[in-house]
Amino acid sequence: MSNELRVDNLVTGYGKQEIVHDITVSAPPGQITCIFGPNGSGKSTVIKAIAGLLPAWSGRITLGGTEITGLPVHTMVSKGIVMMPQGGGVFPRFTVMENLRMGGYALNNKQLIEERIESLIADYPNLQRRRNTPAGSLSGGEQMMVAIARALVTDPAFVMLDEPSAGLSPALVHETMERVVGLKERGVGVIMVEQNIREALPVADSVYIFAGGKRKFAGTQEDIRDDNHLMSIYMGGT
Repeated sequence: MSNELRVDNLVTGYGKQEIVHDITVSAPPGQITCIFGPNGSGKSTVIKAIAGLLPAWSGRITLGGTEITGLPVHTMVSKGIVMMPQGGGVFPRFTVMENLRMGGYALNNKQLIEERIESLIADYPNLQRRRNTPAGSLSGGEQMMVAIARALVTDPAFVMLDEPSAGLSPALVHETMERVVGLKERGVGVIMVEQNIREALPVADSVYIFAGGKRKFAGTQEDIRDDNHLMSIYMGGT
């Protein structure tokens, strides 16, 4: 697809330790691509490399066929690729509005930022009511709304989510997955790293499963035969 985000034969890691071993992933625009796997499987490392937070030791990252490997974070944002860290990464002492404005730091257009924020916050009634409240006093679900809305301020082509369900109650996990589907409905491509496979699998258009820093499965949810097959892949089988 014309604006597909691709990772080809990526190798990277931390310090001298290689974590990701020759992994290839493709994310079509306007779809939800889920990456599952146990702790240490390399799933968060891959999206950090895409975002420009980690260097690619080898391999390529492309957007719409144009190489973007190794570009800094602010350039990735300007190209339409935004990452939401685990837990949302809200600034607890900043108000909801201040957090949202932080999402537009790369735009350098105050009027455009304010217009986008007002449009976004209208979709989140709870945030509208608490716009001048410090984000740290919000519930976990509300903080996740702030983080998702902040990610949308730059009108990105892709939003990458690092375990958005981590630490949330079951009810809030379900609500968060609905918000993820909402991103797709806006035409935003989503790459979501998750361990909560039960909640995230039903919303996925494309599925990858990593184990031991390698890609063990690529397909759709329909390609996973049953729970035993899923568990076998998840634990490093085929």
